[in-house]
Amino acid sequence: MVNIREEKASDAAAREALLDAAYGAARFAKTSERLREGRQPARGLSLVAIDCGQIVGTVRLWHVTAGPAHSALLLGPLAVHPDHRCRGIGSVLVRRAIARARLADHRAILLIGDAAYYGRFGFTAAQTGHVWMPGQFERDRLLVRAD
Repeated sequence: MVNIREEKASDAAAREALLDAAYGAARFAKTSERLREGRQPARGLSLVAIDCGQIVGTVRLWHVTAGPAHSALLLGPLAVHPDHRCRGIGSVLVRRAIARARLADHRAILLIGDAAYYGRFGFTAAQTGHVWMPGQFERDRLLVRAD
């Protein structure tokens, strides 16, 4: 059975190994990585999925600015170990992250991702026309969920 819990400092090595398995070195070239560099994720908004004592999934939320005086969170990276995909672990992680963000009174969450996947959680590109990211990115993959 998979359990979801808040990430601990002692999870760092296992989390990095999971991200390497899921994305490889290319993850460091992503535009969203520019926003995360040298920063800590939002307190209480980093989750891991544990199966048989091993981290098999992860998601983090980060404080960002979405225009003048508009705070938001950036979701990512979301990763599930290749051997544990298609079991709903990613969906549970996203839903729990959104719920925790709401409880902390955050109303806007941005991400760069697949609209077909993230649309089920309320993310859309329709409201991101005024938002920009550092570096190159595909505009239709910049999504927001605003409550």
